[in-house]
Amino acid sequence: MYAEERRRQIASLTAVEGRVNVTELSERFEVTAETIRRDLAVLDREGVVHRVHGGAVASQTFQTAELTLDARQRSAIGAKASIARAAMDFLPQESGSIFLDAGSTINAMADLISQQHNTSPCTIVTNSLPVALSLATAGLPEVQLLGGTVRAITQAVVGDTALRTMALLRADVAFVGTNALTIDHGLSTADSQEAAIKSAFITNAHKVVVLCDSSKLGNDYLVSFASIRDIDVVITDSAAPETFVEELRKHEIEVIIAEDD
Repeated sequence: MYAEERRRQIASLTAVEGRVNVTELSERFEVTAETIRRDLAVLDREGVVHRVHGGAVASQTFQTAELTLDARQRSAIGAKASIARAAMDFLPQESGSIFLDAGSTINAMADLISQQHNTSPCTIVTNSLPVALSLATAGLPEVQLLGGTVRAITQAVVGDTALRTMALLRADVAFVGTNALTIDHGLSTADSQEAAIKSAFITNAHKVVVLCDSSKLGNDYLVSFASIRDIDVVITDSAAPETFVEELRKHEIEVIIAEDD
């Protein structure tokens, strides 16, 4: 496991548990205690956690920083691939309609749909340029890209034009990505315009499937776009803290732990 990915998981675990211990983290990630201390020092400087004697505690600040889409696609690659494969089980079995959000895990799912498009006769609506390109290049006939303004950092279409179109659309399933997920504040992201599109996807779909790798669990971003009451299914990876998974299930959310490669 790369240091960046280990730190992302440590950040998530700290957010969920409230406090982490150097010794326990060292055993969990099979690295030395000194390596964990360096990880915690980096996360402390970034404001993600607060260092305390013997470990760290969760930061209570709302995050606003965003990684570029390219950087996101290079992180948690295995987890996102596993989550995308598990999400394929929720495609409508017969002809139907789906919303595909913008994000690196959704991109991985779109690539799978492109490879297996003969088994997915769905009408697909997306606000993601990479997703639309992947699906159109594969020859899928029913792909609709929302019109509007493109956010360069995520390559997502946002704005009033996209929202006006969304007001007219309905789908069987919305596949939605997120920057963060907590029990109290639900799904959140850094940008209000992207949050508005995500919220429209969720409101206008019969079923909501959230694709969320474990590094995002327990974190909060500035703009909330859905509560956990709006979620039907969460698909995450095997590094998800058990306590968090159980809390989701207590709220009657189906949680799928995607199998590792």
